[in-house]
Amino acid sequence: MSTNFKELGLIEPILLALFEEGYTIPTPIQAQSIPIILEGKDLLGCAQTGTGKTAAFTLPIIQLLLQHKPAERRKKIRTLIVTPTRELAIQIAENFEAYGRHTPLNCTVIFGGVGQGPQVTALRNGVDVVIATPGRLLDLMNQGHLSLRDVEFFVLDEADRMLDMGFVHDIKKLLAVLPKKRQSLFFSATMPPEIVNLANAILNKPSSVSVTPVSSTVEIIDQSVYFVDKVNKNSLLMELLKDQNIKNVLVFTRTKHGADKVVNLLVKNNVSAEAIHGNKSQNARQRALSNFKDQSTRVLVATDIAARGIDVDELAHVINFEIPNIPETYVHRIGRTGRAGASGAAYSFCDYEEKAYLKDIEKLIGKSIPVIESHPYPMQQFHANKTSKDAGWGKPNNTRGRAPREGGPNVGQKGGQKRRFSNTKPTR
Repeated sequence: MSTNFKELGLIEPILLALFEEGYTIPTPIQAQSIPIILEGKDLLGCAQTGTGKTAAFTLPIIQLLLQHKPAERRKKIRTLIVTPTRELAIQIAENFEAYGRHTPLNCTVIFGGVGQGPQVTALRNGVDVVIATPGRLLDLMNQGHLSLRDVEFFVLDEADRMLDMGFVHDIKKLLAVLPKKRQSLFFSATMPPEIVNLANAILNKPSSVSVTPVSSTVEIIDQSVYFVDKVNKNSLLMELLKDQNIKNVLVFTRTKHGADKVVNLLVKNNVSAEAIHGNKSQNARQRALSNFKDQSTRVLVATDIAARGIDVDELAHVINFEIPNIPETYVHRIGRTGRAGASGAAYSFCDYEEKAYLKDIEKLIGKSIPVIESHPYPMQQFHANKTSKDAGWGKPNNTRGRAPREGGPNVGQKGGQKRRFSNTKPTR
């Protein structure tokens, strides 16, 4: 395996950008994928979130675009990257801008939830790379604002999430109009049979790269579970947030309504918090994410669909306020921390009705998640109670629950417009 980016055959403008970003050693997915892509081969990549796969395809694509310049001066869409969420699309664009800052290439991001005017203008002026969510992309195609006939490189990122969100028919529509002669790259964190079938429809004699087991979790993440009655989850969350070592934390709920309820609870108790989910406007989502990244907001509460593109440097803590009912979702959630080799901690609140979900998760990841028993709100409701309300504060159930030790409960310590590639800090 190559020990630095230069050994992968990358050209000087890209190496300079990487040096300026402080990146010297490629991650395993990058070391394996970049040479394959530079050779012009299709690629099937299986890599969990946080492994640096965005750079694994952005770096070689930038190089190939520069090495195969079209005869015409007018820019045409030569690369199409399709991703499930607007946040992830923006994140990928930031990577392109950073790594391509010493090149004449440019890109635009296309997604719904905002006016299409600036996106149409960017397309009209000409772009090399389009990074898009499926719905708005097809909409603009149907309006005649863009054509995919000149696409040389097609990337489908987060394919498993794409299927989870119901985009499979949109993807098939795109495949029908993409040039048959193209280089295709397919990335997914998991590889269930339906994903393999989709990959077979897109790729031509692909090389495969898998840097982790299909459903593994990042081993460096300190995982733990708190058994707690639903009515006491609010109180347990506030208890954990007393620990000042938790400087910022990403909290997951299953529903948009649940996310808003948690934010209201925190704000009422003088904890800075914002929610990010599908009912929020694009501007509100980007503002919340920006505030969280610069730590002016301590807690970001998110639903799963909205959170897939959240990539925050040195995010040390994730809390599953509600256990996900799909085991693979747990892997994606906790993968928001422990990124690029950093340490992290993931806490899960499990009530009686969620025990089955926890069992499925442990079966998927192949190990038991350690239980934190010494907390003030141990589970007492060992059977379903349909009349309990989760909006209340609840009270400590008995005197046996000991307060967490000083320093916190097992806290892991850790220190759409046209875009010219510019000096922007990327997140891998």
